[in-house]
Amino acid sequence: MAMDANFRKQLEECGADVETTLKRFMGKDELYLKFLGKFPADQNYANLGTHLEAGAYEEAYKCAHALKGVVGNLGLTPIFEKVSALVEELRNKADADVDAVRAGALWQEIKDAYEKFIEIIGQNM
Repeated sequence: MAMDANFRKQLEECGADVETTLKRFMGKDELYLKFLGKFPADQNYANLGTHLEAGAYEEAYKCAHALKGVVGNLGLTPIFEKVSALVEELRNKADADVDAVRAGALWQEIKDAYEKFIEIIGQNM
């Protein structure tokens, strides 16, 4: 199954790097779509939010780092950039040393980008 041109356009307009990502998937649209279709079920996003809201920053770091890998592999650049910044904010810090305001602001940016992609994927798959 080839990727619908409109779906690809929506992803790209939202900031996804579809071209580079398809190369990573050996040019196989169907393989990329398979993994993109699994993305909404990935629990790292939900768990990240839960841990951030609880102030459990070490656990939040683990979820953010895993989410970074997933969105990086899928070429979802806007989420990748925001979650990368959050990973750095949380990396090797005791809970008391985390800038909670900055972490909260980054989380909101991640949520905004995430929700856009989830909507696009939901409409097209």
